[in-house]
Amino acid sequence: MHLIDTHTHIYDSDFDADRAEVVQRALDNGIGMMLLPNVDASTIKPMMETYEQFLDCTRMMMGLQPEEVKGDYRQVLTAMEKELEKDIFIGVGEVGLDFYWDTTFEHEQLDAFETQLVWAKQLHLPLSIHCRNAFSFMVRLLEKHQDGGLHGVMHCFTGTEEEAKAYLDLGFHLGLGGVTTYKNCAVKDFLRNIPLDRIVLETDAPYLSPVPHRGQRNEPAFLVDTAKKIAEYLSIPVEQLAEITTNNANSLFKI
Repeated sequence: MHLIDTHTHIYDSDFDADRAEVVQRALDNGIGMMLLPNVDASTIKPMMETYEQFLDCTRMMMGLQPEEVKGDYRQVLTAMEKELEKDIFIGVGEVGLDFYWDTTFEHEQLDAFETQLVWAKQLHLPLSIHCRNAFSFMVRLLEKHQDGGLHGVMHCFTGTEEEAKAYLDLGFHLGLGGVTTYKNCAVKDFLRNIPLDRIVLETDAPYLSPVPHRGQRNEPAFLVDTAKKIAEYLSIPVEQLAEITTNNANSLFKI
């Protein structure tokens, strides 16, 4: 069984003590590739160092995560745009909108997201999009910019069936992770209505560990547990789900 973790932060300091072991466990469990989305200016260096250490099984994305959009976001975006000139990134991410905790920088988040949507189109790169408490804003901006040139993943999708349909209609894939294994996650109730060719798998490690690892630090090896649970919901062999989602990720990110 071969899986791709399409969204993992193994460059995070949570892994400083045992990063090599974490990567080896992932490989031993069939996770052959791990995609690393950036967070902010401070994460670029550790992300690149992790990529250089594990060239065979990691790829990088560049972007400014919405919760990290502050008053200096324009300078940060300028620096990130320069990084994208290096042509070593497979996507623009992690980008998006998050109005869950704080809307102080709502305008700045909207502007930063639009800027990064334009980058994705110009560079013909897929997006890894974070959306929390911002669905109506998100859809409006995606509809505004979708001219056939936008594609990517709605990272950590946990929304309603109507929201899933809106994103699918806009040409996006849904990223399913550990939350999908939780009892209160409604996605499992309409999972059979989502085309299999529009699903990719992810961990968001070190966050959102799947059952039976809730409460622990998440890591890419745990993607197997998410895959098994989703395959169970769909009543298909986990090997079939692995093959389909791996092909989806390969095609989308051109790995």
